[in-house]
Amino acid sequence: MIENETIRAILSRRTIREFTPQQISDEQLYALQCAAKAAPSGRNSQPCHVRFVQDGAMLHEMHLAFKNLVGWDTPAYTRSDTNPFYHNAPTFVFVYAQGNCAMDAGILAENICIAAQSMGLGTVIVGSAGALFNHESGKVWNERLHLPPEMVYQIGIGVGYPNEKPEPKPRFDDRIEVIR
Repeated sequence: MIENETIRAILSRRTIREFTPQQISDEQLYALQCAAKAAPSGRNSQPCHVRFVQDGAMLHEMHLAFKNLVGWDTPAYTRSDTNPFYHNAPTFVFVYAQGNCAMDAGILAENICIAAQSMGLGTVIVGSAGALFNHESGKVWNERLHLPPEMVYQIGIGVGYPNEKPEPKPRFDDRIEVIR
């Protein structure tokens, strides 16, 4: 197999659900912003609005609103009642768009995750938070995130320094086929 820095970053990336409290540097933050901006989109429409939140109090307030909406006995959403939707990542990236732009948002999220991996950072991709941010009661966050009201949460990414080293999950070899 061909090996290079990009392939290594892709193959070594793991979902991190435990982060150290150390905030990422401004240089790392800027690199992630550039990776997000460079993401391709259908017809170069660039539909995604991205917010990097490093305000721990705001993230905690969002977590409380999330649990109050979905219930405090729903560990499937957050791994446990003590682990918030953002997994205590010091930076959480919110990806919004008007309407359903899941594919564009997914490509953008992958750019951020691979860029983060290449800098020694860990990431966790979060879809479940849409239960709050796309609910009528959660629309208040659009204003707090400086988003137009018609924006829809697509996906989120927790970013920070990993505080765990998970083993790779098994992959299904029979799902990929080459047809010539």
